[in-house]
Amino acid sequence: MTGEVAVLGAGMHPWGKWGRSFVEYGTVAARAALADAGVDWRDVGSIVGADTVRGGYPGHVAGATFAKALGWQGARVTSVYAACASGAQAVGTARAQILAGLADVVLVVGADSAPKGFFRPAGGDRADDPDWLRFRVLGATNPTYFGLYARRRMAVHGDTPEDFARVKVKNSALGALNPFARYRKRVTAEEVAASAVVADPLRLLDICATSDGGAALVLSSMEFARRHGVAEPVRIRAVSTVTPRYPNTVLDLPDIATDSAVAVAPPDETFRASIARAAYEEAGAGPEDLSFAEVYDLSTALELQWYEDLELCGEGEAAKLLRDGVTTLGGRIPVNVSGGLASFGEAVPAQAIAQVCELVRQLRGEATDRQVEGARVGISANQGLFGHGSAVIAVR
Repeated sequence: MTGEVAVLGAGMHPWGKWGRSFVEYGTVAARAALADAGVDWRDVGSIVGADTVRGGYPGHVAGATFAKALGWQGARVTSVYAACASGAQAVGTARAQILAGLADVVLVVGADSAPKGFFRPAGGDRADDPDWLRFRVLGATNPTYFGLYARRRMAVHGDTPEDFARVKVKNSALGALNPFARYRKRVTAEEVAASAVVADPLRLLDICATSDGGAALVLSSMEFARRHGVAEPVRIRAVSTVTPRYPNTVLDLPDIATDSAVAVAPPDETFRASIARAAYEEAGAGPEDLSFAEVYDLSTALELQWYEDLELCGEGEAAKLLRDGVTTLGGRIPVNVSGGLASFGEAVPAQAIAQVCELVRQLRGEATDRQVEGARVGISANQGLFGHGSAVIAVR
């Protein structure tokens, strides 16, 4: 087990479509996190920026961009890109620097100004890029991938479109209570069913939007936290950034084919399940210890898949868990009490950091109407393209 680091501050810029630079969103979030921590910017020894790849250089090289925006003061700087896992990779990098003694205080920032509509590849021809290929060869935008997973759950486990709609209903009710969410309106199952089909069986309200937003964290060594007067901070106990194992026998875009299992048997668990398992092992905990979870609900069906990947239930039992109210606020293991991506949309470099911000608020008991009673252990989980695992376990 590795050492713990303290989370002294968490800050966000509200999600939406604001039409401004990602630098503004990240700077607002960073200043909010510093204020929450009671730490002066000049006392930050390192800044880790989570990149976006749009708009020229990746995120203007995010770490240095945010350092400049806050005012050059000589801190170390690191930039991280791991698609949707960028935020968790940034948290992992910051934690490693603290545990290595390279910095006592590290600021982690991610922000994005996302395009309208579906994500698409950058211009040019790149025949060796699987993400470019899945768009150009298959015409497979992200909702195509979401629809494939939904169809698979229906075929293998008997899930229904009504089950998927229940996820949206649950998350929209919680997002309506979150001041940082983009969509703050409760949605009914009838409204989900009446929305346009995008990638059968998924409808418009089953799929998350693309958004602008920013999130930031101030992490420190436990010793610095005590010196700073914080005796019992929220602590990050595990960060999982594992990669898949060969052979991968379940289609996982941007790859457009599965691996052959003729010569080598498939691994005992899927990629996403391995992300959670590595986090549990590092934290010395298990799913039975969790108070709540924040998962990557790119679509309603994918949230159900995460229930099983996090071992909140057995394979094929996710829809029943949802129907029984286990994953709603007040249930045994609430999931996406922030409102999830259903309520926020994707701001790629920021979203895994935003998940940890929610862990922090819940573990501090500061989530007001969304508060999980007695929250002591929380997990966030998502994944990035090209085999980037992403899970964080935080405790209080």
